[in-house]
Amino acid sequence: MLDSGSAQARSTIEPASAVPIMRRMTLGMMIALLVQYGLGMWVNLYITVPARDHGGGEFTAIGRAFANGPAGLAIHSGLGLLLIVGAINLVVRSVQARHRPLIWLSAVSLLAILGAALNGAEFVNSGGNGASLGMAMLTGIALLCMTISLFVLGGGASGTPGGRSS
Repeated sequence: MLDSGSAQARSTIEPASAVPIMRRMTLGMMIALLVQYGLGMWVNLYITVPARDHGGGEFTAIGRAFANGPAGLAIHSGLGLLLIVGAINLVVRSVQARHRPLIWLSAVSLLAILGAALNGAEFVNSGGNGASLGMAMLTGIALLCMTISLFVLGGGASGTPGGRSS
């Protein structure tokens, strides 16, 4: 009998206790996105994608970015894949916490990161400036969604916006 009561109490406490975790994850994702953004600018300005990497499609380009380098491009690609995993994790945690605004914001952020990754693959595939611009714009959208998420999650101990308790 004691176990069923503690399980029931745990299920009602989990969404509130998930807020600090999601806040830290969102902040970490924002920092990683900013690092990725800076690394992407550096790759765009100072790294030349080998001509042998052009053609073959976007998904082939991801493999070529890792296999053929250069190292800066491989690091940029690897961090991009880690950001996708982190964004998926944030969506899953938002759904588990049943936090509707965060579900929407994290889903849009995930879509923006996926779009940036596809634009990155297109950039490796074709070297087009439009793909580079797409990466930058979609990264900005993901950062905006995560910034709003931090506001929605609040900064106080209670996890409500502005730290106010209900």
